[in-house]
Amino acid sequence: MTDEKKKADCRQEPGTLVPVVDRNRCEGKRDCVEACPYDVFEIGPIGPGERRGLTIVGRLKAFAHGGLQAFAVRAEACRGCGLCVVACPEHAITLRPRKA
Repeated sequence: MTDEKKKADCRQEPGTLVPVVDRNRCEGKRDCVEACPYDVFEIGPIGPGERRGLTIVGRLKAFAHGGLQAFAVRAEACRGCGLCVVACPEHAITLRPRKA
């Protein structure tokens, strides 16, 4: 599927839905980065704030994957197509309505 076709399938207005990454599940495998036609995601190091919220299992996963996880750095560009949700092997991404 081409990028233009993927973009045509996304019918939400930008920013209506935003992707939320479950820090305890994300392993930073880049599947969301590859799947998203709107470049919403980037892989980067988790910071102290994110690390504090992790469970023991989440901390072990983060350590095992070099402390890298997915971040929705351009969440306002999300069109709610769900390709990231489907692509994530850890089921770490959900789409939620944007808070007002």
